[in-house]
Amino acid sequence: MTLDDLNPGEEAVISGYANEITDDFRLLEMGLIIGSKIKFIKNAPFGDPIQVRLRGYDLSLRRNLAKRILLSKPFLTS
Repeated sequence: MTLDDLNPGEEAVISGYANEITDDFRLLEMGLIIGSKIKFIKNAPFGDPIQVRLRGYDLSLRRNLAKRILLSKPFLTS
């Protein structure tokens, strides 16, 4: 699953990056760190970019980048 697959309000955990990403360091600088919880907030009016929330701040990302950020669903604990 990728960040682009989430719907508004859904949360997941960053599990990695697709091989096509050559600028991993830039993602780390933006806080897109493996293991971080990320929440899809909303789409822009024409669908690009998207707004996500992670590590206490909101971030806008283009969909082509969101398609390269791999996610896993968080485990539910009771």
